[in-house]
Amino acid sequence: MTGNGATSDAAVAGGLSVTGLHVVDTAGRTVIGPVDLHAGPGEVVALVGPSGAGKTVLLSAVLDALTPPLRRAAGQVRWQGTVVAPGAAARRWRRRRVGVVGQDPAQALHPLRRAAALVAESGADVVSSRAALAAVGLDPARYADRRAHQLSGGQAQRVAVARAVAAQPGLLVLDEPTSALDEAAMQLMAAAVRVRRGDPRCVTLLVSHDAAVVAALADRVVQIGAPATAAATGSVSRPAPGATPLLNVRGLTVSQPPGGAALLREVDFQVAAGEFVAVRGPSGCGKSTLLRALAGLHPVDAGHARLSDTDLPWPVRHRTRPLLRAVQLVGQHPADALNPAHRVGATLARPLRTLAGVDAPDTHIARLLTQVGLDPDIAARRPHELSGGQRQRVALARALAAGPRLLLADEVTAALDAATAAGVLDLLDQLRGDGLAVLTASHDPAVAARTDRVLLLHDNHLASEDPAHAR
Repeated sequence: MTGNGATSDAAVAGGLSVTGLHVVDTAGRTVIGPVDLHAGPGEVVALVGPSGAGKTVLLSAVLDALTPPLRRAAGQVRWQGTVVAPGAAARRWRRRRVGVVGQDPAQALHPLRRAAALVAESGADVVSSRAALAAVGLDPARYADRRAHQLSGGQAQRVAVARAVAAQPGLLVLDEPTSALDEAAMQLMAAAVRVRRGDPRCVTLLVSHDAAVVAALADRVVQIGAPATAAATGSVSRPAPGATPLLNVRGLTVSQPPGGAALLREVDFQVAAGEFVAVRGPSGCGKSTLLRALAGLHPVDAGHARLSDTDLPWPVRHRTRPLLRAVQLVGQHPADALNPAHRVGATLARPLRTLAGVDAPDTHIARLLTQVGLDPDIAARRPHELSGGQRQRVALARALAAGPRLLLADEVTAALDAATAAGVLDLLDQLRGDGLAVLTASHDPAVAARTDRVLLLHDNHLASEDPAHAR
């Protein structure tokens, strides 16, 4: 697995040079490597490859930020011609020269600090911090004083980008920086990166599954792992939704934070058994909050919901076991939702036992992992040993373990390559044939193209949108 070495020695002397980088686990098994990677001054280099190929591990190894059970067995990192030794030297380099946007930006933001203070952690002054927020489309007058937990997934991602670029770092590392962004926010983020291209003081490493983002920003592309196979299109027959509503919502009113500004006001909608419905809208409009409210995890100001012929209480603590089983959520940030101390097998065994009533879950665990495109051996791993895309599919497998009737999926394909995303959508089509209803929040046009209906969340209301216009 070797990067493109087209950059000249003279260019590398002023940029980033990685040679022979080799990462192993505690048993000495190779995880990635050996890898050579070079990025010259002013270059934006994109790392691409299928989910789980090791792109995020490679970035962590370059930054000397690997966590057990992974370690760097060999290799050398040079920055502007000087060797960056592991340990204290690497930590000083990261603080002074590197800006990072990780795969789970909301998890990396201190929940009690305000957005402007989070950006200032990079070393930027107050003026520069507010300017960085404005550059990524967050009006400082509205967002500078918001704490991390008051931000949507897309807003948290933009705050993380603002923090990374505010101090104009020599090396900018971006791991799936657009996964939770709508088109307008994506263009602003891209503009913040594009100004670095050609600047001899700057080097940018980008990981993305979005081919359009890579094409727009990268000067050079490095393949990590085997290229993904072509995405399936229409390989599974798509079932027709039923005529009878499974979920019936009336007068739903939700605010953020509870008691604050309304995100949804007197919203009415239905989802039929076997139907696939997408909710679209700009970042921060309330899509994730809608799904969390339906899952019983966000307070509801007013409204009523029924699942088939049964009232659906809003707080999850008031729901019976059959209702807990019937409505399952795959959240936007699986790293937050998966217990870091539990192995994947234990994570899946719990809903199998407590909700689905399965006494011997082992064979079911292997089946669930295979369904979502994961090797059953992953059952022995913990979340921090998985890539973002693998964690996302584990979260999906956990939701499916309960045998739900309604799946609430928040950006379920965001961290997946195109082929893996198509496989997940094919799986959902198969399950819809058995009556599963899916309500998803997504910015992905490929997801909208697979749905039966698209709803647009705008000005606190849901309105029907022709899927052909949403692609």
